[in-house]
Amino acid sequence: MSENILEVSNLRKYFDISGGIIGRKRHTVKAVDGVDLTVAKGETVGLVGESGCGKTTVGRTILKLYEPTAGSIIFEGEDITKYSQRKMKPLRAQMQMIFQDPYSSLNPRHTVGDIVAASFAIHKVTPEGGVKKTVQGLLERVGLNPEHINRFPHEFSGGQRQRIGIARAIALRPKLIIADEPVSALDVSIQAQVVNLLDDLQSEFGLSYLIVAHDLSVVQHISDRVVVMYLGKVMEVARTEDLFKSPHHPYTKALLSAVPIPDPTIERSRERITLVGDLPSPANPPTGCVFNTRCWKAQDICRNSVPAQRTVGTSTVACHFPE
Repeated sequence: MSENILEVSNLRKYFDISGGIIGRKRHTVKAVDGVDLTVAKGETVGLVGESGCGKTTVGRTILKLYEPTAGSIIFEGEDITKYSQRKMKPLRAQMQMIFQDPYSSLNPRHTVGDIVAASFAIHKVTPEGGVKKTVQGLLERVGLNPEHINRFPHEFSGGQRQRIGIARAIALRPKLIIADEPVSALDVSIQAQVVNLLDDLQSEFGLSYLIVAHDLSVVQHISDRVVVMYLGKVMEVARTEDLFKSPHHPYTKALLSAVPIPDPTIERSRERITLVGDLPSPANPPTGCVFNTRCWKAQDICRNSVPAQRTVGTSTVACHFPE
């Protein structure tokens, strides 16, 4: 049996944009365009890239919140790509999501107890010891006062609301959690607490994570491997330590050069790479390598030919002229 809990191959998600009086299709947005990635059991994979590169769409498509346009999604050896929503329902207990905004993802009219207990009602599960006791235990496990079970989301801070979202996600003891920017809406002081909580829960329950993020310092702290995306495609995949020490794709190098270093001497002397131009539209991506319009190494082959994934050192890179 495969050691991977998740295997995604050639995943594509296109959105048709219509307009005009009769709603005729105007163009197609290629939000995700041929993504391959794997997540091993007990592993944390970081999915990084600029805003608009398709990271969140990948996560939602894997969970079948969006129907994939093409490709395959294999979860625990089972091809779920064409599963209907009815057939997906039993699997929802094993695949959960933590959303970016800890307030809009919680129903403001429901108490915290109802929000966390909803999983048990939907999946018709009666936990040992009763629902109320289990919910209180979950709240306590994520660092909240179990006596606040009857409070509403607006009575909590942003960090506390994200903990409620985490409690809801782990209620049914899932095997895979996709976290969409789980700390980006939080203060820096609270971010570390939530990241450490995710780490502890992984050790305790044997969870596998796919963490969607744009904050590379968070990804460096929590991830075992990193997948770098640009305009719907994977640019580079590598172990976290190797990627931060020796990036091979020009885009990865540019991303890492933008991360501040807390040592003024190193920060002033190191090379900074400024990408020229705007991110192209996924409705009209460049031909060849999608990064060629902003890449300082681009040549004719980059504009005419899509680079194949190749192994460079310990990384997998989609580039004609890797570093």
